[in-house]
Amino acid sequence: MNSPLLHVFRNTPFGRETLLLSAYSCQKLQLPLDIYLPKEKRFLFYFDADVVQIDLDSSYLRDKGSARQHAEELIESFSLQHRFISPCSQTATGLPDLQTNFSLMTCPRSMSDVTGRIGLGHIGPKVRRILQLAPFPVLLPSAAYKPWNKLTVLYGGSPLAAVSVRLAMQLQKRCHLPMQIISVGDRPSLEKALESQGLIEQVHSCDWRVFPGSSLNDHFFEIPHDALVVLGAYGHGPIKALLGSSMEMVQSQLPNPLLVVGPRYRSLSDYS
Repeated sequence: MNSPLLHVFRNTPFGRETLLLSAYSCQKLQLPLDIYLPKEKRFLFYFDADVVQIDLDSSYLRDKGSARQHAEELIESFSLQHRFISPCSQTATGLPDLQTNFSLMTCPRSMSDVTGRIGLGHIGPKVRRILQLAPFPVLLPSAAYKPWNKLTVLYGGSPLAAVSVRLAMQLQKRCHLPMQIISVGDRPSLEKALESQGLIEQVHSCDWRVFPGSSLNDHFFEIPHDALVVLGAYGHGPIKALLGSSMEMVQSQLPNPLLVVGPRYRSLSDYS
């Protein structure tokens, strides 16, 4: 896990907050930081399964002359390796494209046009496409910089939830912070799923809390305010369809930074 975290910098107060979280997360996880200063509103990701065009709002291009200076000032207090990157090429469409061999990518908090228009700024619905196709997890910050000192995993029994648990365990080895696992549903059924996924012993050694019922929303208060929340973007069971209304509910009601794993995620061990 030596590949960098990708951050697309927005030269605004909201952009300041998200860059601070990216820098903090890189410091905690011992990752380098790649910062992209966009010069136009669109760029491309060439993923293995598809091409995704990212459409930025106009706030990303505000005061381009001071963007690098502001970014450098924000990260100078963090002990981390960083660089400012340029597009790796430009396609026949005239749009720049970025490489995709990152460990993580930071995206804005809002997940839809509707919430984005509140004023948080947004990459828009293409965040969903990034989650669907990217080989790396996506870090969704809250509106204001919120340092994290714990890891909380949402586990609902699905294969992607198991991937989230494994990812969190790898992160814990890097940051040496307490880890909590939260599940909603029937404990015997969840234990059966964990056993089939080869995770039963690892989860039992953690702070695993299982709550009855089917509504995750009823148990948000159990998530520490200073935790990085790790979850899967797809799944079956108590935590499901997180790219739909459930994800909107999580990201709108939970102020914690979220690290979201999509279905094409590659294990951190796959990165050089």
